[in-house]
Amino acid sequence: MPTQESLEELEEVPGGPDLIIITGMSGAGRTEAMHTFEDLGYFCIDNLPPSLLMNLVSLAGLNSGTLRKLAVVCDLRAKEFFGELSTELGKVREIGLSYSMIFLDASDEALLNRFKASRRRHPLCVGGMTIIAGIRKERELLAEAKEMANYVFDTSSVRPQEMRKKLRERFSGQSPQEGMGVSVSSFGFKHGAPVDADIVIDVRFLPNPFYEPTLRNKTGLDPEVREYVLDKVGTRMFLNCWFELLDCIMPGYVEEGKQYLSIAIGCTGGQHRSVALAEATAEHLVEEGYSTEVTHRDLALAEVGS
Repeated sequence: MPTQESLEELEEVPGGPDLIIITGMSGAGRTEAMHTFEDLGYFCIDNLPPSLLMNLVSLAGLNSGTLRKLAVVCDLRAKEFFGELSTELGKVREIGLSYSMIFLDASDEALLNRFKASRRRHPLCVGGMTIIAGIRKERELLAEAKEMANYVFDTSSVRPQEMRKKLRERFSGQSPQEGMGVSVSSFGFKHGAPVDADIVIDVRFLPNPFYEPTLRNKTGLDPEVREYVLDKVGTRMFLNCWFELLDCIMPGYVEEGKQYLSIAIGCTGGQHRSVALAEATAEHLVEEGYSTEVTHRDLALAEVGS
């Protein structure tokens, strides 16, 4: 049987195990945990009978290294599942896959309050059975599953974003900054502002290279345009303030548990200023440790040529 630890005592696993098994009390956060691993790139299955575990491993190609890692939520309320799970985990060890089994727990009081707030029936409640009776019955049925788990995580006083943060820190091998994907894009207002951006910055107040004949048919990716835009006094003042703002707000987004942030920088046509400044913004964020991608929405529409 694996050594059982609390999640707080768990050492980080670089890259995360090949297989994550999530179980525990109803209302303790199993679905939230599954969504966390889905965000980390795991292929996720909810309510998988343990007897199908190796079938899924084979079907997903996990044992051949052809697919991403796997996270499953196993419903262990039926006692006969315990023996099946032990057998299946033995097969997992035989083929050399690393795995971790997480048991999510919470106090009876916390679980009762969650079910009352959600107005949902406890899955074990039948007839006139009360919620607290269903919770206690489930706890009794899951006692063996809890003993089998590698790690027990009590979510009684933990908010969902705090649970996601702890799971990411322990199993992703990423820094908190790397855990949030950042998209930086340029665009032209004349083609319409993006509707899905979290932050939109308008840089049309900066000098426009379009009015320089030698730069008009170039883009913000060309060194001459980049130098023209970034070397202006106004641009340098803007970038100082802009980077200070990013350095202020980005840690807050990370702490809050945001998984994805979209930043859109716009100029008139999306060809010169916004492109150069989107590149500079992405470079700054990469230097600060954020996983960042940069795209230029309207660059293909620009009139570029000699």
